[in-house]
Amino acid sequence: MMEYFIGVDGGGTKTAYLLCDEEGRVRAQRSAIGSSYRQHGFETVFHNLGENVKALFAEAGADERALCGIALGLPLYGEQAESDRRLREGVASLFAGAGTLVVNDVDVGYMGSLAGKPGINIVAGTGSIAFGRDEGHNTARSGGWWEFFGDEGSCYWLGRMTMGLFAKEADGRAPRAALYRLVREEFGLGSDFEFVDIIERDYAPYREKVASLQVILEKAAKEGDPGAVALYREAAHELALAVRGVRDQFCFGNEFAVSYSGGLFKAGELVLAPFRQEVGEMGGRLCTPLLSPVMGAALLAFEQFAPERFDAAVRALLEQEGK
Repeated sequence: MMEYFIGVDGGGTKTAYLLCDEEGRVRAQRSAIGSSYRQHGFETVFHNLGENVKALFAEAGADERALCGIALGLPLYGEQAESDRRLREGVASLFAGAGTLVVNDVDVGYMGSLAGKPGINIVAGTGSIAFGRDEGHNTARSGGWWEFFGDEGSCYWLGRMTMGLFAKEADGRAPRAALYRLVREEFGLGSDFEFVDIIERDYAPYREKVASLQVILEKAAKEGDPGAVALYREAAHELALAVRGVRDQFCFGNEFAVSYSGGLFKAGELVLAPFRQEVGEMGGRLCTPLLSPVMGAALLAFEQFAPERFDAAVRALLEQEGK
């Protein structure tokens, strides 16, 4: 019977699922809501994981009993021992009979972006964190603490900075530029102070909605708003600090690979250009991601449960992506 491997890339906003056959060929994939137990609760997370895996096998026309291994990158994993235990046990019970591996979502971003080669990956989506692995498979991370005192350089962090920049442009502490106009248009403001009520009621309680404000900042930066452009440079600096934090825990050679994943990088050179410069100054070489985080999760499943097939799976996925 053909064996199958599943990768899951869970985030605060959405979760990606990928089903591969034993040769690494993609047989089904789908996207669903986020998988943070802090936002949705453990039981909802487990229910959604089970239903989406069933849907993958149905789409592929395959038997769920042929699942050999599943690797899940889940937000918050590795931060609280009791919660980690609940995640591991819940996943093991859900997919009894298959090998299960639960890691932080940054692990799958790394595996996808560098296809298992030594180096560092920075994830900047709703939150931000850096993760690396050296030649000896030793791992280290930096950043990713909590939105109240961490996640610098992330979409959530930039969403908060967007609010602050609007306030400064509104009351004269910064020159009025594109962001001021775009926020007023987006929210249909009659008075600038209406913004406070909207944010307090509809945005502040929801991390992913605060993160979505980064899209307005991106538009403003592309229109040349100097304050918006400066915030992307500041975000790049914060992400580079996280990369440095991982680098300093390893003994890399004169040059080391750095890649990236996460929604923030859809802003392109606004963040990549200053990030590339800072990474280069510390000896890093910025690399375009080879594979997506969910493909990285699938590779982790191969590495853990069928290591003899790992290299073939890497080749198959790279070929599918035209690389």
